[in-house]
Order: sequence, then C-alpha cells, then structure tokens
Amino acid sequence: MVEKLRPYLLGWKSYFGMAQTPKVWRGLDEWLRHRLRAIQLKHWKRPRTIYRELKALRATEDVAKQVAVNSCRWWRNSDRLLKTVLTIAYMCLLQLGYFSNVGHSGPS
Repeated sequence: MVEKLRPYLLGWKSYFGMAQTPKVWRGLDEWLRHRLRAIQLKHWKRPRTIYRELKALRATEDVAKQVAVNSCRWWRNSDRLLKTVLTIAYMCLLQLGYFSNVGHSGPS
C-alpha cells in the first residue's frame, strides 16, 4: 500500500510545493497518518492479532488490550491510543513524502 501511495504523494508535493499553506499541509499530514493507522488496524483484523502486533511494537499492556478490545473501531482507535505506538517517527520509517516540510530546506 505504501509503495502505491508514495509516487502520488511525491508528485503532489512537487506540484504544489510552492504554495504558502503550511497549515493545510500539516492538516493533510495528520489526516494521512490517521488513515494509515486505521488501515493497519483493519489489516490486522482480529483482536488477538492486534494485541500481538502491538506488543511486538513495544506497546504497553494497557494500550494493547484497549485497542484489541475495540478492534472494530478502526478510525477511533487510530486517532487515540494507537498514536502512542504508531508515532510520527514510525510513520517516517515508511518513507512516505509527507507534505508538512514542503517549502522548507532539508530532506523530504
């Protein structure tokens, strides 16, 4: 999924890179990370799998249990507790071209 998404994000970033709208880019980044976390939860499907994968990502016992119990609430879980496990740093490891650094000098 990330491989399919990366070319689109990099293309949009290049095309709209001159825009002076940092709030819009940050909002889009937040929504994109939220969506990717929800998709990951949906991919794991079952509470047992969610619990196991979150523990493998070093989630606390409490967070892993709470997210696994509410396994059908992908969107809600991806905005709250899952943010503590699948952080911005984790999302950066996916090497997507996020928008919020558009217009700034530095690596993308």
